Amino acid sequence: MSDNNRYNQRGVSAQKEDVHRAVARLDKGLYPNAFCKIYPDYLGGDEAYCNLMHADGAGTKSILAYMYWKETGDMSVWEGIAIDSIVMNIDDLLCVGATGPFTYSSTIGRNKHLIPGDVIASLINGSQAYFDRLKQYDIDVHFLGGETADVGDVVRTVIVDGTMACRMRRDKLVTTEKMKAGDVLVSLASYGQATYEDEYNSGMGSNGLTSARHELLKKEYARKYPESVDPNLPDDVVYNGSYGLTDATDTPLNVGKMILSPTRTYAPVVLKVLQQHFDKIHGIIHCSGGGQSKCLHYLPSALRVVKNNLLPVPPLFTMIQQSAKTDWKEMYQVFNMGQRLEIFTDKETAASIVEISKSFNIDAQISGYVENADHKEVVIESPYGTFSYK
Repeated sequence: MSDNNRYNQRGVSAQKEDVHRAVARLDKGLYPNAFCKIYPDYLGGDEAYCNLMHADGAGTKSILAYMYWKETGDMSVWEGIAIDSIVMNIDDLLCVGATGPFTYSSTIGRNKHLIPGDVIASLINGSQAYFDRLKQYDIDVHFLGGETADVGDVVRTVIVDGTMACRMRRDKLVTTEKMKAGDVLVSLASYGQATYEDEYNSGMGSNGLTSARHELLKKEYARKYPESVDPNLPDDVVYNGSYGLTDATDTPLNVGKMILSPTRTYAPVVLKVLQQHFDKIHGIIHCSGGGQSKCLHYLPSALRVVKNNLLPVPPLFTMIQQSAKTDWKEMYQVFNMGQRLEIFTDKETAASIVEISKSFNIDAQISGYVENADHKEVVIESPYGTFSYK
């Protein structure tokens, strides 16, 4: 069975083609090539300002948290899910230069028979604790509450989403319009332990979780936790792996905690980069859905991005590839593969960005360059082959 067919049979898509078709006719905002939609200043009415709003969530990662919690009683995984929902919003907004102050509203849908009140409390309190931590790095987020709904007929376990908004000056935006031939890109690692993280991070993020969960974990979890699986899925795409949640790995984390590593925010790094080099930043890309091909959708003209010096692939993604036998080209399109943020700039500024990132104990390096082309293209030159995405 092809990898694309496996993804489709699980009801997921690396490129979300249906979603893109559904929104094709919507207004693209003030800057169509920007990473996030940018609106006029509806709230303040000032033409020098704009409004930003972004909605995202932890996705199917919450299912894994549910299983791990049931297996071990470890409540801390729910705080991680709260972080995932927050970071998937804030790091998208970082890509247009927004560094706050932000407002945040959570949206939680649960099956009350399976998700008790202490889990909800952990999600909500974990959100506030994370905002308190970000405050120490001058990232200001105001938690405005949100909605928690008991929707057991709709949601099998729990889904954790959020909406983040801010207002900022238009002359401080990063819109990708300046991306050009001659630029280089700096990749920032998604793995390791940043100065503001409590433990080793596997680099998972919050994309590709459906694939990771089913390709790594044992079939027995389908029997033990039927609520973790769509009952309409064919058996041959459900929990095909050989790992248990608490199996040891070559990292400080067990298998479950590796997949559940909270999504790393780059907010403290980007804040410092923009403070020092705003005029030299031509584009910022959050390599979430679409992985290392993500920047393709935000190129302002016919350009080719060549990634010929990416950071090493961390253990988690090698485990997924070996377990699933997924083609490496597909791996780079589904997962961040160890670098979840990339910044487009000139060579001199790139060297400074690398140093800023490393000051937070986040590995970084110049990973590629931009050149003129006949069409938009991303080329990845990796130890596993050369891959083109158009």
